[in-house]
Amino acid sequence: MPGDALHVSDCLPSRYPPSAVFTMRLPEGTRDVLPPEWAWREYLRARLSGQFAQHGYRGVDVPTLEFQDAAHPQDATAFKLIDRDGSVLALRSEFTTAIAQLARRRFPEGPFPLRLQYAGRLWLRGQASELGHLREFTQVGAELIGVRSPQADAELLEVAESALRGVGVAAQLEVGHPGFVDGLLEDAGVTGAARDALHEAVDRKSGPDLAAGLKAHDLSADLGHTLHTVMDLYGGPEVLSKARALPLGERAAAALGDLAAIAQAFGPERLLFDLGMSRRYGYYSGYTFRAYVAGHAQPVLGGGRYGGRAGEWPGAGFAVGLERLTEVAARHLPPEREVVLALDEAGVRHAQALGLVAERAWTGDAAELQRYAAARGLSRMVRGETFMLAGEEA
Repeated sequence: MPGDALHVSDCLPSRYPPSAVFTMRLPEGTRDVLPPEWAWREYLRARLSGQFAQHGYRGVDVPTLEFQDAAHPQDATAFKLIDRDGSVLALRSEFTTAIAQLARRRFPEGPFPLRLQYAGRLWLRGQASELGHLREFTQVGAELIGVRSPQADAELLEVAESALRGVGVAAQLEVGHPGFVDGLLEDAGVTGAARDALHEAVDRKSGPDLAAGLKAHDLSADLGHTLHTVMDLYGGPEVLSKARALPLGERAAAALGDLAAIAQAFGPERLLFDLGMSRRYGYYSGYTFRAYVAGHAQPVLGGGRYGGRAGEWPGAGFAVGLERLTEVAARHLPPEREVVLALDEAGVRHAQALGLVAERAWTGDAAELQRYAAARGLSRMVRGETFMLAGEEA
């Protein structure tokens, strides 16, 4: 009959019970986001973007689909698919490479430095514990491209700290330099699998794994003593002084000097130093940093310096994990506007003019509208300029 509402269950084939719509499984490592969390996430994303913009970082977006590249830092864990012409594509698995490519395509002449910000989803086949075992997740970040200096690196620390502070998160920044550990290993002539294993052990602060790696590759006791010492070099600015007392070659000393210069530009008393931070040593070409919130084991933010090698533009940046941020940030959303059920277009206009949210009635069936209002938690309806309590005769 005219005016009757059509329900989802009316559209389902008879072989599918209504409950089937709501019991479909999600792919492993993915999740639904419901309205309250969605509103909180969008609030945080917008606040972060606003903080970045205050420092001159302009927004860009990059395609979700990329050409597969064996040299991509996440190639081994990226989702891949075949295009119509047979070329291999990949779902975007990290932003830094994509933003760096955009910069070269769209800003070949600068002006430098380029200050860019982004927000969007990423996909990985693996389920890393630091991502909460998610394979689809969202990052919001900033990139400073085309320059390299202690002042530029300190700028990113300032932007990161102020962005978190802007969403009510008090975080501790920790900085390190993978080149410091790599320089020690290079000076000792450690290469290949041994180098990778020792980097991993030092970064995880695993004494047993470090001892096993040293023994397996027949490395010197002096190197072992130095690396064990490095694992304990964590703390305030005094850590840099302790590191200078170690037997350092040219590259390790340069990395330490780079870190000291960045700290001086930012304020060393505002930082914690972790000289055993050597994750992704082949990717980062300078300092790295992370931000931790008290009571949470995983960082809410991470980044560092990359590029600058032959044919590469220098750059540095960081990304905030939005899923992690929603967990650590104290919820302080502004009060939600009242939602009313508008029974006609005049009611919609009147409610919106008063700053209310107006949902339109979709049927003339008063009983159906009353049931919806009760289930939705709406306390008022409006017709024209007249409000009535839900449950009253409309």
